[in-house]
Amino acid sequence: MSISVILFMIIGVLCTLYGVMILLIHSGTAFYAVWFALAAFFLVLAFLVHSHSIEKIPKMLRTVLLIAICAGALMLAVCEGFVLRGFGSRAPANLDYLIVLGAQVREDGPSVVLKYRLDAAAQYLKENNSTVCIVTGGQGPNEPFPEGQGMKEYLVKAGIPADRILVEDQASNTVENIRYSKALMSSPDASAAIVTNDFHVTRGLALARKQGLTNVYAVAAPSNPLYYPNNMLREFFGLTKDFLKGNI
Repeated sequence: MSISVILFMIIGVLCTLYGVMILLIHSGTAFYAVWFALAAFFLVLAFLVHSHSIEKIPKMLRTVLLIAICAGALMLAVCEGFVLRGFGSRAPANLDYLIVLGAQVREDGPSVVLKYRLDAAAQYLKENNSTVCIVTGGQGPNEPFPEGQGMKEYLVKAGIPADRILVEDQASNTVENIRYSKALMSSPDASAAIVTNDFHVTRGLALARKQGLTNVYAVAAPSNPLYYPNNMLREFFGLTKDFLKGNI
């Protein structure tokens, strides 16, 4: 058995196991299916190489597929480079607004991803007493209440006065998060920071600038390192989609 076949099989098995793990954490999305699709691709590729069936594919088609795979890999690398630039982003002190982007909420409160964002926001708000916080997120079909509502309750329990928190509870995606939050601001020229997880900072800032926020920064909340592969790959598709739709 060739080294390439063994490598493709290992990658296929790892993608399968990782997809199962993402499925079991109930992240609120069906993105785990991408890992199963990648697993199937590499396992089929291993079979084709091992059985020499790949040699029966017309050379022109093999060349086109190879070019497509290389182009996709290059796009992925470039995109992830931009995503990594957002890691560790910090905002200046005493901004007018802090916009905390929503994520899944459950019966017992915010998801782990959202808690990271809210904890980062609470820390900034405690250090900058004049900053007003906007929490944004509507109610998804798998959520017991609007994200904005749950986010405010969490921040109040963390010691942030309720009168410093504005709630936006209609947004269903990041574009709407920023658009509806902007409507709550005194001016699009007011200083603001987007609070989101590190892997999401680049897209959040790009969307905010496209929405007309002219004085915007970011506060990068941490993430669970175990889920970086899933989150980083998902951001690649998210950035591509928003670019094609003209959102960034």
